[in-house]
Amino acid sequence: MYRNSIVVLCAVLTVTSCTEDLTFPPGFLWGAATAAYQVEGAWNASDKGESVWDRFCHEHPEKIADLTNGDVACDSYHLWKRDIEMAVELGLHFYRLSISWPRLLPSGFSNHISEDGKNYYNNLIDGLLEKGIEPFVTLYHWDLPQSLQDLGGWANPLVADWFVDYARVAYTLFGDRVKWWITINEPLIICDVVYNSGLLAPSIISPEVGNHLCTKNVVMAHAKAYRLYDEEFRPKYHGKVSVANHHIWFDPLSPADAELAELARENCVGKYSHPIYSKTGGWPPALEKALGDYHSKLGYTRPILQPFTQQEIEYVRGTYDFYALNQYTSRLIRPAREGETFGPWPFADAIQLNAKTQADKSWPTTLSFWFFVHPEGIRRQLVWLKQQYGDIEFVITENGLSTQAGLDDHDRIDYYKKYLRQILLAIKEDGVNVTGYTAWTLMDNFEWMDGLSNKFGLYEVDFNNPLRTRTPRASAHFYRNLIKTNKLDLGFVQDEL
Repeated sequence: MYRNSIVVLCAVLTVTSCTEDLTFPPGFLWGAATAAYQVEGAWNASDKGESVWDRFCHEHPEKIADLTNGDVACDSYHLWKRDIEMAVELGLHFYRLSISWPRLLPSGFSNHISEDGKNYYNNLIDGLLEKGIEPFVTLYHWDLPQSLQDLGGWANPLVADWFVDYARVAYTLFGDRVKWWITINEPLIICDVVYNSGLLAPSIISPEVGNHLCTKNVVMAHAKAYRLYDEEFRPKYHGKVSVANHHIWFDPLSPADAELAELARENCVGKYSHPIYSKTGGWPPALEKALGDYHSKLGYTRPILQPFTQQEIEYVRGTYDFYALNQYTSRLIRPAREGETFGPWPFADAIQLNAKTQADKSWPTTLSFWFFVHPEGIRRQLVWLKQQYGDIEFVITENGLSTQAGLDDHDRIDYYKKYLRQILLAIKEDGVNVTGYTAWTLMDNFEWMDGLSNKFGLYEVDFNNPLRTRTPRASAHFYRNLIKTNKLDLGFVQDEL
């Protein structure tokens, strides 16, 4: 445990910032998040089915930076009581977790529900509620059953029906106690990053076709799961449902690039938000035209990003109860120059928009190659979303920093302070209705292609210890104080957890 200390920042800040009201609105909700494959382990316990990440890590260990996998991870499948203890120690209002589709439905289909899988999630949900902590449940956080991937996965339009069958099981089993639901986490990653790069499971490279097939199917899957809840479960349980989008804020490199920056925002965010949150529905018109032009130049005779029918537009539009925002980083954008090559990541380069992106030299780097610190980006993103979709409720469902190992993580505290201050400015000066914030992540976990080497956790996990010991970092003390006071304290006294 750390020695008690006072972090004094006012000496290096302006008088204005020290006298600024840094209190969050009454009733503001504070949480932390994890995801099933990243923490649960027990990859083949009982009758659990294989996920695309199980297959990916076992067949392509070289694609994980440190050659690790999620076979054990944090072993939360067995250590769920300790996870609840950490949530209690922090004073969380909610804990965002995800259900493993193949753990609950081993075949991928609803013909067989795992008793052990059902019991695990029941224990976790009930244990949280007993401590006064709301379970905030994500149905899909990237771990598609391999059985469904073998049938085409997210590129198969039938996946929307498979997903809604899974959602029905989850709503039926847990809906009496779960009042906050995310259908799908980060469609941008599931579709664009996966099919553009092959760096993530299921490692299929199809940047001209697969990503766009996936996009339409993911949006329809979300809409079907929302409509199901709205029609059959909301009258009984009165919960809220949304989809969690991944956001990268794009600023133009020069004023002349403003139109391109807007198109990039639509490509990254609008593609998965405009059909749901806008008043008109459907794809963002400028983006739909740009992608149509791109595919025409490649010789395609029909749109690869499948158009919505009018019936589909009406069906998808309005399928939300709040806006779930995952945001970490930003980019500058400009037109590509002749002869420049393009990277695979949608927020590294955008070949379909003939655009190149870069980080400002003043933005601090992090342990993650894709991640640059730019706090102002989250405020600009929130303001843009309000301008696009109106005065709706926003919940920050992921935000955090990747660092090296170690308990003295004042760089993470600094990150939280700067981003949370920008969120406060969006609330108080821009009138954005942000009602909650989720720290990514509760504890160190398996960070996808970065393995166990990148640390996002408020709690450090000893992956060399069979007990996966969890120890609070300095940031855990900071976050506990923040929740307790509902205020950004620029000079907090570290207390004992």
